[in-house]
Formats: sequence, C-alpha cells, structure tokens
Amino acid sequence: MMNTMRRLAPLSPLSVRTTSLLLTGALVLSACGKKPEAAPSTTAVQMIGPDNIAVASTDTLRSGPAISGALVADREARIRAEVAGAVLQTFVEAGQRVETGTPLVRIDDAVLQDAVLSARSALAQATVGADQAARELKRAKTLVAAGAIAERDVEGAERAELVAQAQLADVKSRLSTVEKNLRNATVRAPFAGVVAEKSVSPGDIVAPGAALFTIIDPNSLRVEASVPTSALSDVKVGAPVVFTVNGSDRELQGRITRVSPMVNAQTRQVSVQASVPNAKNALVAGLFVTGRIAAEKRVGILVPDRAVDQTGIIAVVMRLKGGKVERVEVQLGLRDEGAETLEVRSGLAGGDTVLLGAARGISVGSAVAVSSPKDAPAVPVKNN
Repeated sequence: MMNTMRRLAPLSPLSVRTTSLLLTGALVLSACGKKPEAAPSTTAVQMIGPDNIAVASTDTLRSGPAISGALVADREARIRAEVAGAVLQTFVEAGQRVETGTPLVRIDDAVLQDAVLSARSALAQATVGADQAARELKRAKTLVAAGAIAERDVEGAERAELVAQAQLADVKSRLSTVEKNLRNATVRAPFAGVVAEKSVSPGDIVAPGAALFTIIDPNSLRVEASVPTSALSDVKVGAPVVFTVNGSDRELQGRITRVSPMVNAQTRQVSVQASVPNAKNALVAGLFVTGRIAAEKRVGILVPDRAVDQTGIIAVVMRLKGGKVERVEVQLGLRDEGAETLEVRSGLAGGDTVLLGAARGISVGSAVAVSSPKDAPAVPVKNN
C-alpha cells in the first residue's frame, strides 16, 4: 500500500538563521513605541532599634577619678555622762532640733549639792585661817624690827602663812570641781543641730563615760571616700567634687578638704574628704554616694565611649548619615569616667548620629532605618 504521508525535509543552516532573524525583527517591531519598565530595587534596608544609636552632643566634660563613699556629719558630738547618778529627766527626743545650751538630760544632783555646800564652808574657814596667818606674819615682822622677838619667830610666822595659803588654794580647787560636777548633772547641747541618737531614759543609772546622746550639725556634711594611688596627681585640696546620692539622679557638688598623707595598707588606696554644703537639709548623714573629682572641665562634643572603636591605631566611629552607614576616623580628647563619655576633638559635629553595640558591625554604605519606640513604621535616619 502506498504511504500517503510525506516526511518533512530537515531545514538547512541557512533557513535556521533566516527564521531567527525574522523572529527577532518581529519582536523589535512589536515593542516599538513602548517605554522600558524599571527593574525592581534589590537594596534591603536594615532595621535597628533606638538603643543602637546615640547623638553626639555639645556638653560640659569633667575628667577625673571616680570616688565612692558615705556622707558623715562634719560636726558630730557623742555626749557622755560626766557624773554618776540616776537619770531624773530627759528633755529631747531623737530627731529633734536643739540650740546651743539646750538642756538634754538631768542627773540626780542631791549628793553634788551637799558636796558644794561642804566645800563652800571649808573655803570660808580656809579664808579666815589664811587672813589670820597673814596678820601674824605682818605683826612678827614689826616686832623683829623693834627687837622685841627673835628672827626665828618671823620664820615660824612665814611657814604658817604658807601653809594657810596652800590650804586655801586646795579648798578653792575642790569647790571648783564640785561646782563643775553640779553643772554637769544637767547635760546641755554643745552646738545647734539635730539629735541623731538617744541612748538614755529616765530611771537609768549612769556612770561617767556612759553614752547619752549624739548630736550632729546637718548644715555641713562631708564625703569620706578613697581613690587609687594612680589618681593622686588629680587629687588636690580645693578640687571640686561632683557626686550623686545612691537612689537619686540629683547632682551635688563639694570640694576636697583633706587628702590622707599615707596609703591604706589593706586597700592600697588613699583616703580623701570633701565638704558638702547642706543649707537646705536635703541630705542626711549615712547616705552612700558615688561621683568623681573634676580634675579638668571644658565644653566639647561628647559621645558614649561604647560608640568608639579604639582597637586600631586610629579611633573610629560608625556614623549614620542620609540613611547610610559611614566609617569616620575621629581624634579623641578627655574621658568622663562618671558619665562614660568621650570627647571627640575632630571628625564629628554636634547632632551627628553614631551607632552603638552590634549595630557598629553593619557594613559601610548599608541602608539603615531606626524603628520608633512604639513600633511605628521605620524611616531612614537623615542628619541635617
């Protein structure tokens, strides 16, 4: 049977090239008059949080060693009993303000009053005896001049007069002592201040040296702290001290008043004291404070020290400008130990945004956006 199907002959190479050219021309003609579409952007914007950036600020920089210690009263009196006896009455309580001479406590003084009366009686007798001895001596000198008595009688009158004067002085001393003890039976405040402690109550039996009260002057406090020996060059009497009380952000100021002349054998540090004015009584003794000695002070551009890479020969920061990351070499100045900031002498301007933490590892030229604290849509950061 005759096959009615005819096989197609294969195309020659010339036919293949001709067909390709025709197809290409058709595509060009079909696209004529149309604008090319823009290719989609493949640049990714990296997101960072607000805690990964900091803004360089123009502020006051204070450099100096850090200190920590406690506030103590510059004037403090631990009042103790000077006489023995029963406590009859107390006049003040802890926390109460007192003035100079304010009565604090009264100790039984009945025995002391009797001793004063006895001493005064003895003084009267000794005074009479001394006067009598003085008259006898004068009479003896007159008689010896007239030849009525011998010289040895005058010598005897002189010895008697010396004994009488010595007895008079002894009685006066004993009277002064018992009168002082009588006055000390009523204990008074030595200066104006506040009663910090009360250690006695009516009915207590006290002996000389027993603790009664502690009074402090709250208007003037001092910080007792210590610094390492390596910082002694920055510690001088009169140097300003800036500190904060533990649990408060309020900054207070004082001045160094004393630097110990010797190193503590256990801590290998040197003790220092700084006066702290407290006219408004905003502070109380016993509070723990931290601060620093402001050895040098000036205005400059400051950034957090964790924004600066100091591992290389030249310090470097990563700056965010126009939404892009830049690598900036900077020249550093002073370091504020307390605020943990560095002064940038060149390379940055006030208001520049720098990267912190892990964000410092973002590649140069990368697009970066900062998320808002409330998770609002991120926008690229642009510096003015």
